[in-house]
Amino acid sequence: MKKILLAVLLLIPALAFGGEDVAPTVISNKEAIGAVQTNLDYVWTLIAAALVFFMQAGFAMVESGFTRAKSAVNIMMKNLMDFSLGSLFFWAIGFGLMFGVNKTGWFGTSGFFLSDFKVGGDPWVLAFWMFQCVFAATAATIVSGAVAERIKFTSYLVYSAVICAVIYPIFGSWAWGSLLNGNGWLEGLGFIDFAGSTVVHSIGGWAALAGAIVLGPRIGKFGKDGKVKAIPGHNIPMAACGVFILWLGWFGFNPGSTTAGNTDIAMIFVNTNLAAAAGATVSMFISWLIFKKPDVGMSLNGALAGLVGITAGCANVTPTSSIIIGAIAGALVVFSVMAIDRMKIDDPVGAVSVHGVCGAWGTLAAGLFNIEGMTAKIIGVQVIGIGSAFIWSFGIAFILFTVLKHTIGLRVTEEEEMIGVDIIEHGAHAYNDFQVTK
Repeated sequence: MKKILLAVLLLIPALAFGGEDVAPTVISNKEAIGAVQTNLDYVWTLIAAALVFFMQAGFAMVESGFTRAKSAVNIMMKNLMDFSLGSLFFWAIGFGLMFGVNKTGWFGTSGFFLSDFKVGGDPWVLAFWMFQCVFAATAATIVSGAVAERIKFTSYLVYSAVICAVIYPIFGSWAWGSLLNGNGWLEGLGFIDFAGSTVVHSIGGWAALAGAIVLGPRIGKFGKDGKVKAIPGHNIPMAACGVFILWLGWFGFNPGSTTAGNTDIAMIFVNTNLAAAAGATVSMFISWLIFKKPDVGMSLNGALAGLVGITAGCANVTPTSSIIIGAIAGALVVFSVMAIDRMKIDDPVGAVSVHGVCGAWGTLAAGLFNIEGMTAKIIGVQVIGIGSAFIWSFGIAFILFTVLKHTIGLRVTEEEEMIGVDIIEHGAHAYNDFQVTK
């Protein structure tokens, strides 16, 4: 009986493969393993891209929840167009500037639109473009909250197109160009920013600062005596849900930046989560000490601050270091929000503090806590990267918003702002029959 069973087992492979000799070889095994790994890389990269895309919903909910009901439709429209316009302009212009052949170190000279993908071409270009596209849209949508409730929709559309076509891609080429065909000057120096504390978040945060300054504060934000007057958000549960969605999306943002399905993603997942948890916890306790209550807005922004802070170094710091990085980011965001208010800059959602300030901290921390050791050269390069990001993004965005202000107009009228940008710009209320306009 055993002999019969053994014969059947030996016969099955021969029947399955037409009786040919199909004994595996070393070469065929290597090819099979390589094919599986390649397919896994595609699947993981595109799943991660989908998670980062879902962050658009998180940003929309955070920004809407932290602002007034009369601006909710406008917030949703801006986030929708950030991704829609952003995808088109990043395809047509931005991707080529960021990852095209780059002989100077400043920007690419061939674009995805111009070189175009041809049948039979490398399909990895498509997967890589999709992952990078959702990053570009993230940088764009950071600004939406900082300019909320008073910017003209048409002017915002122009800004959204420019940041995805030019501002984000050119700095991205400096730091990440060699991920495809480029060769940026910052990465040549050894700049560390694995998933974009500076490349994505500070670029968006400094553009947000420029927009908030040129626009000016919302009516009623600062009293005649200069004191800050709180303008409460209309839906904190919505904002909280948005933060949870962003936290989830970050598990695509950071681990997905490997663009490879391998064991490296495990530590990146852990580091990302621990930094967010530390940021939220520290922000809660600091706000509790200052305001005598554990402030929900500060705690939510603390989680985001921790996530932004760990993004640069998530692949090259230890879990213990990630807690320290997230904790410091959680403290920074509280004091930064208060400082920006004292400077009479109105940032309704704390975008400048979360993404600009904590993005800069995270980039510096990637050098300070580098698992392979910290040197003066590494810190110097990180500081150069942080400074160049501020000069580039703030400078170009400030010029852009100023030009818009003096051409097509940047801000709605005082009367329109009082009524609400939803009904003025879009002819719609977010909450029909329950609308609050003051």
